[in-house]
Amino acid sequence: MSDNEESNKAGEVEFLIPNLAYDGYILINDAGNDRVYIMDKESNIIHEWDLPNDIGNDVELLPDGRLLGIMKADDPKITFGGHGGKLQFLNPDSSVDWDFDYSSEDYIAHHDVELLPNGNIITIVWERKTASEAEIAGSSMDIDIFPEAIIEVNPATDEIVWEWHAWNHLIQDFDNSKENFGVIGENPQLIDLNYYFDEDGDIMHANGIEYDEINDLIYLSVNFYHEVWVIDHSTTVEEAASHSGGNHGVGGDLVYRFGNPKAYDNSAGERLFRNNHHPLLLTGADEGKISIFTNGAELMQSTAYELELPNPLSLQPNVDNEPAVHWSFTDMDLYSPKVSGLVRLPNGNRLITEGDFGVWEVTEQGEVVWKFSSQGFFWRAYPYSKDDLAIIALGL
Repeated sequence: MSDNEESNKAGEVEFLIPNLAYDGYILINDAGNDRVYIMDKESNIIHEWDLPNDIGNDVELLPDGRLLGIMKADDPKITFGGHGGKLQFLNPDSSVDWDFDYSSEDYIAHHDVELLPNGNIITIVWERKTASEAEIAGSSMDIDIFPEAIIEVNPATDEIVWEWHAWNHLIQDFDNSKENFGVIGENPQLIDLNYYFDEDGDIMHANGIEYDEINDLIYLSVNFYHEVWVIDHSTTVEEAASHSGGNHGVGGDLVYRFGNPKAYDNSAGERLFRNNHHPLLLTGADEGKISIFTNGAELMQSTAYELELPNPLSLQPNVDNEPAVHWSFTDMDLYSPKVSGLVRLPNGNRLITEGDFGVWEVTEQGEVVWKFSSQGFFWRAYPYSKDDLAIIALGL
C-alpha cells in the first residue's frame, strides 16, 4: 500500500464478510480527533469536512448534503463532558451556513441535536441553578447544580419557539418543608431531584435526544439516571412548564420512562440500563420499537438493545412499566464506558458504535460480519446507502 493510500484510510478493517455485510457508506463522528468523514466498508475515506469548530458531540448528514452539528463554543463556561454551546449547519465545502450560539455562565447546549420535520432544531441544555435555588427545591447538595432542559430553535429567526425544563417537574423526599416534597414511588411522572449525586453538579447528564413525529413526543436519554424520559412536545411553552395540557394531558411531566425503575422507587420491573446512549426509534414494520446502547459500566460489558414499547405508553406507580426486549447483542469484547450507539441497517443487520474502539456490524442472529477500529473516540456511526439523497448531493 502506498503512503497516499495509507493516508486515505480511516483505520483498520479487522473483519469483513462481504456477502453478509451491508454494502453502504458510513458517516463517522470521531469526537476524539474532531473529525467527521464518510468512508466505505474498506475504511477508505471518500469525503471529509474541515470543521471550523471542535465537535460538541453529535453531527448528522442531511438529505441536501449539509451537516447539522453541535460544536464547542469559543469560550464555554460550563465544560462537563459532551459540552457544546454552538449549533451549526455546514455546507459540503465546510463553510458555515448557520451558526447559533447557546452558551453562557448559566446555560450551554450539549451532546445531541435533532432536525424536526418543520425545519426547527431541538437540542439538550444544561442550565445552572444556584446552591440557594437548589436548596429551595429540596436538593441534598449544597452546590450549584445543572439540571436538563430542551430548547427548540427556529434557524430562520434564531428564536426559541418551545422549551422544556426538568426543573419544573421535580419531586424529592429529602426536605419535608419544601413544596415539592412527596412520595417518589407514588409519582412516577416526576423526577427525583436527589437520585444522583455529582460533586460538580452535573446531576442528570442527558446525552441523546430523539423525536417521534407520529406521536409528537421527545425521547431523552438520561445517563446518570440510567433511563429514557418521554416528554410531550405537543404542549405549549406554558403547558410544558405545568402538570397538565398537551396530547397526553400531563403537561411537561413525564409521559413514560424506562430503563431503571429504581430511579423513581418502583418496586416492579427489571433494570435494563447501566448508563445509556443513542435512543433511536425504528420505523416501518418496526414502528413502536426503539434501539439503544447501554454501556454497562458496572458490568464492564456493553449491550445493544431493541425494545418494544408498550402501546399505549403507560406509566403507573409500582407496576412493571418496562418495555419488552425484542433483540439484544453483547460480546465479551464489546465494552465502552462512554458514548456509543446502535442503528438498524436496511438489510436487517445492526451497526454498533463502540466509542473507544470503532464500529461493529452484526446480523439478526448475532454473527459479526464487519469490524472497524481506529485510534479515536467515536460518538456515533450513521449508515447511508450509496444512492441516498445526501450521498448524491455530495457528488459521491
